[in-house]
Parts: sequence; structure tokens; C-alpha cells
Amino acid sequence: MSLFITFEGVEGAGKTTQIQILTQNLRQRGIPVLATREPGGCPLANEIRKLLLSPDQGEMASSAELLLYLAARAQHVFEVIRPALAEGKIVLCDRFADATTVYQGYARGIDLQSIRQFNDFAVSSLTPDLTILMDMAVEKGQDRLVQRNNKTGSRVDRLEMESIDFHRRVRQGYLTLSREFPERFHVVDAAATQDEVAIKILKSVEPFLT
Repeated sequence: MSLFITFEGVEGAGKTTQIQILTQNLRQRGIPVLATREPGGCPLANEIRKLLLSPDQGEMASSAELLLYLAARAQHVFEVIRPALAEGKIVLCDRFADATTVYQGYARGIDLQSIRQFNDFAVSSLTPDLTILMDMAVEKGQDRLVQRNNKTGSRVDRLEMESIDFHRRVRQGYLTLSREFPERFHVVDAAATQDEVAIKILKSVEPFLT
């Protein structure tokens, strides 16, 4: 059973936690699963991730940012995602091509059609079977980020440092995509409790497991 599931959402929506919960649930059922993330997931992409997210990075041209994300994604798909799918695994990915459409397109203002063409080239037309959009108010997500960073001592990354208006454009971009591709997107209220969110995500995934 090969299945490609991506998780998208605003900063602080809890994607990482929910991927961990779903991974554990699937493994308990004896289903082979690979959890990965973007940017990253393989050595080359991890190095690009450092460049993209470092808060010490100087001002980056939007076009340079876009191309770095695409390069990381191309290697990630080639080295990790496609081989795992070929082995019959379920792949859970924390962000994928939709994130580039939203962050560099809707939020940065790069032409959407161009981004989609570049994305398609980078991934050789690979499309998720299911996209879980964890939606919540941007302000709530920012509050969660502050709490997380205070607890772990983590630094805010370069994208998390963007203005509240930038993150609002990101959210609206995701909601626009969910309306454009309703057969692929399942929108989940990420402001609910962790257990409630996990149950809703599992209900979205289970039809693909039969």
C-alpha cells in the first residue's frame, strides 16, 4: 500500500505532533510508514534547510528562496519519497509543494502559474493522495510558537519572524487551495485539543487504508 499524505498549515498549527501521533498509530497496525519533512528529509535538503531558515541569514531574494526550496524538494523526492512509495510505504510529509505555492506565491507575490510549473518540474508531477490542512487563526499559532520556544529554548526561524500580515496571507492562501482542490484537501480545526485533532485526522486517512 503506497500512499502519499502531506500536512500543511500556518506556523504553530501542530503538524509535527500530529504526524508523530499518526505514525505511531499506523505502525501499531503493522502498516509500513515513513515520516519526513520539508525543507529537509535527506542530507542535501537538510543543508539547504539551514540556509533557508537560519534567523542569521541576511535578506534573501524571493526568487532565490523559491529556487532553494525547489532544489531541496527535487532531491527529497528523488532520494526519499519516491523510493519509499515504490516500497509500498505510506509517506507522511510535513509540508510539500503546496507550501511553496502559499509562502512564495500568495505571501511573497511570485506568479502562481510559474510556481506550479516549477514545482511540477521539481517533483516530476508527484501529487499527494491526501493533504491534511491544519487550520487555525494566525494569532493562535503565533502564541503557540512563543510557548514552544520558551519551553525548549529554540530560536525563531527566518520565516517565523515574518510579519503577522505575511502569515495571514499564508493562511488565506491555504484556504484558497483547499477550495480549489477539495478532493485532495481535508481541513482540520487545529485549535481543537490534541486528541480531537488526532481523531479527525485518522478519520480522514482511514478511507485510504481499505
